[in-house]
Amino acid sequence: MSPGAKRPGRRAAGRAARETTRAATGSGAPARGAAKRARGTAALPADSVAARQRRAVQILAELDRAYPDATLELIFSNPLELLVATILAAQCTDERVNAVTADLFKRYRSAEDYARAEPAALEAAIHSTGFYRAKARSLMSMGRALVERHGGVVPDSAAALEALPGVGRKTANVVLGNAFGVPAIAVDTHVFRVSQRLGLAGSEDADEIHDQLCAVLPRAQWTRATHLLTLHGRRTCLARRPECGRCAVRSRCPWPDKTA
Repeated sequence: MSPGAKRPGRRAAGRAARETTRAATGSGAPARGAAKRARGTAALPADSVAARQRRAVQILAELDRAYPDATLELIFSNPLELLVATILAAQCTDERVNAVTADLFKRYRSAEDYARAEPAALEAAIHSTGFYRAKARSLMSMGRALVERHGGVVPDSAAALEALPGVGRKTANVVLGNAFGVPAIAVDTHVFRVSQRLGLAGSEDADEIHDQLCAVLPRAQWTRATHLLTLHGRRTCLARRPECGRCAVRSRCPWPDKTA
């Protein structure tokens, strides 16, 4: 869903493919299929930023009532665990990641543990999350960078997080928003799709979607908005067959392909 000069999905899909190959979950750019399914909503809404800001507040309030339980589904107890879990979540369900990390976090407790990990052992431990070789390389490189640059401590700034191997904007923002309490929008495939259907953003590039959402969503609600849009995308505003008939924000949704 992106500005129009490029072929639909090429920029976002290209970034996602590159990051997945390196197990870099960071940018969160959706796959080519997701971009194509959302095609038609990729133009920036014509209404003013002020109008989108007002509508955004109303949409968030209604989604908050519909999904009071909306939260991050990855299980973690500290910033390092969340960073690892988010990297593993690339092309994998949160449920599967949680099953894997239940044991992984008992064996790898520090950045040093990942930095010194035996590749075959780490690959075996995360095998079921997919792309396990690339993810293992990313985790080991990330661990070394944390040790060398930050004394083994996960930094709490976007710039420092995004400078880590395997970490892009999406991953950094998941960690900032959920481990450090810093307001942050993480554009996953659901936020990418739902924000455009709701007319809050319009682009084929995940970074542009992020910036557009930052302009219309209240900063204090950025992390909460991510959870609400993600859960709405998982439960109602599905990629292939959205359940528009039971959508909590149907009356505020400008998407032309709404179903009955």
